[in-house]
Amino acid sequence: MPHGGGATDSRSNIMTYPFPVDPENLFEERTAQFVNLGLPSDEVARLRAAITNMWADAPGGWTWEWSRLAERYAAAGEHYLASLAYGGARFPCLADPAKAAAMDRQVEQYTLAAQGFPVGFERRTVTVRYREAIVEVRVHVLSPADAGADTPVLIASGGIDTWKMDLHPMWEALALGAKVRIVAFEHAGVGELTHIPMAADTQAIIGGLLHFARTLTTGKVGHFGLSFGGYFSAQTGLRGDADAAVVLGGPVTSATFGPEHAKNLLYGMADIFGNAVGFTTRPDMGALITAFESFALDELLTTQDNCPMLVINGDADVHVPIADTTVFNGRQNTQVELIPGGSHCALNKLDQIMPIMINWIANALHP
Repeated sequence: MPHGGGATDSRSNIMTYPFPVDPENLFEERTAQFVNLGLPSDEVARLRAAITNMWADAPGGWTWEWSRLAERYAAAGEHYLASLAYGGARFPCLADPAKAAAMDRQVEQYTLAAQGFPVGFERRTVTVRYREAIVEVRVHVLSPADAGADTPVLIASGGIDTWKMDLHPMWEALALGAKVRIVAFEHAGVGELTHIPMAADTQAIIGGLLHFARTLTTGKVGHFGLSFGGYFSAQTGLRGDADAAVVLGGPVTSATFGPEHAKNLLYGMADIFGNAVGFTTRPDMGALITAFESFALDELLTTQDNCPMLVINGDADVHVPIADTTVFNGRQNTQVELIPGGSHCALNKLDQIMPIMINWIANALHP
């Protein structure tokens, strides 16, 4: 079961649980994402042919093969490509020691690569409170070269399997295109916060990050969330806790968090979610449905206190129903974009969604 309340409410270690999943199915769904975020297509194709097991730490195993690619990049001084490959190695969750080690190597290689970024880079620790406990959140601050005291800040996170370092190309494009300072982080249950089980009230951690963001600027502060990160940015936006919010492929209503959808999740997503919410052994469907239902924001959607919001998703998303995007139609100060042929978060249509997001964020956060 997920851990309950209490002062610490964290897992004793960052390992979660492995689960049955066919690597070929993951490649079928995620190849376009891996390539669009920066990995060479021929290398991804080679890995797809070589990998036959999700959990074996040996030739043919997911983490083993991805890590060998990462080591080759690292040895050649290609630190950013190494960080992407280690991100593939630890995908989709830290369910065994090899995946946890791969994430440690990803941090190492990403930090080395930062010297060549066209944006300023700082790796910082932000102290926030959650359920009366202290939580240390690792964030990456990416700044345009001309950033000043009034440069707006956009806190930004990914989902339950695609994390802050994996999404660097998006953060860089937003920083440079919209002229904002990015504070990239992971929400609870994943990445460097895997030890804090994800729950609806872990929004409090993000509240602490919004407070931190306001110490970095005299200007406006926004919140960007991709996939499950969009669930949290939807909360921020609907409550009016920031000056603007972007929801990219976020699950928000009982259309996603209801029992029927939970029973039909694809590509191991039910167990990826189970890992994020704190199960340490594979749950039965009843327990998973109970955890799912606790996230629905239907009641919050009845309010009208939102800040300006941009809500985007692809109309071919296999994880989040279209209803979770169209529910925002007609809300005040809200722009909704449903991308034809777009996959989950429309990551196969980056050339379409990035200009929309950059322009909207620039207009929303700059005076």
